[in-house]
Amino acid sequence: MKRYSPNWELFLCRMRMFYREPEAIFWTYGFPVLLTIGLGVAFRTKPPDKVQVAIEGARVLSDIRRTLEDDPAFQTFVGSAAQCEAWIRKGEAAVAIVYGEGIEYHADPTRPEAALARLKVDEAIQRAAGRSDAVGIKSVEVTARGARYIDFLIPGLVGMNLMGGGLWGIGFVTVDMRIRKLLKRLVATPMRKRDFFLSLIGSRMVFTVPEMLLLLLTGWMLFRVAIEGSWLAIAVVAGVGALSFAGLGLFLASRARKIETISGLMNAVMLPMWIFSGIFFSSKRFPDVLQPFIQALPLTQLNNALRAVITDGASLASQGVPLLILAAYGLVSFVLALRYFRWT
Repeated sequence: MKRYSPNWELFLCRMRMFYREPEAIFWTYGFPVLLTIGLGVAFRTKPPDKVQVAIEGARVLSDIRRTLEDDPAFQTFVGSAAQCEAWIRKGEAAVAIVYGEGIEYHADPTRPEAALARLKVDEAIQRAAGRSDAVGIKSVEVTARGARYIDFLIPGLVGMNLMGGGLWGIGFVTVDMRIRKLLKRLVATPMRKRDFFLSLIGSRMVFTVPEMLLLLLTGWMLFRVAIEGSWLAIAVVAGVGALSFAGLGLFLASRARKIETISGLMNAVMLPMWIFSGIFFSSKRFPDVLQPFIQALPLTQLNNALRAVITDGASLASQGVPLLILAAYGLVSFVLALRYFRWT
């Protein structure tokens, strides 16, 4: 006689429910890939932007005009003094060169790029006039794999997707089942909370594998994102992160009875991590006074560990502290969910 396993049956049920919802498949697999492609194209490696310079068409400025026009680093606009001022006001030029009481640089001091543009223009003009530097310094552009923005971005997107999958894929689904009275039917059977939770977490872990592979392979195939660490280390870090957010999702859904309630709870939990946890830019940009709070967020630890393994090739053993923090979040949340969960 075949032994009945409630955990296995619930797991199969959850898998069938997922694949019968096309919108769930798109938001789980399609949207992260499209986001990766869009951001990868937007922040692709490309030549530096040209410095836009407006030059008054005065004869005394003709030598300066020829110097900048011959330099591929600059894009020049020539017009009257009034036109140059208009180009500055409209933001169409970063700096204007006009002839008043001598040669004058005009720029808007409130624009961050204006000061840099003025320095570049002045350097080009002074060098053309024969200035020699006391110390020779060579500039080197760093565009190697692993040092680009896209290499920084991909691990952050993987972490963001693991967070969203754990919270929405478990928390939202659980509350939706409660609203549709599906949990009420399950409680009528000899169903244990533990079996129900493990089935949800098991299905979430299955979905995590293609999610992670799609993002990493998309980054590698389209943008040659460097994957320096071992796939085993990446899988362990992602797995612990997925379990951590799955536990949080269960805890948030343990009492919620309305879609509005669970949506508000999940947004309240995810919003600080979207902002502070270093998905799109480094969390170190925030003030030091906020760093203890930021480092305590689970997504911060997950992103730090993913970047260390994927980009820097760090070993799994070196990521013990982030993994312990993630495991603590997941374990405590799971225990609290068992304590406070209600079927109806």
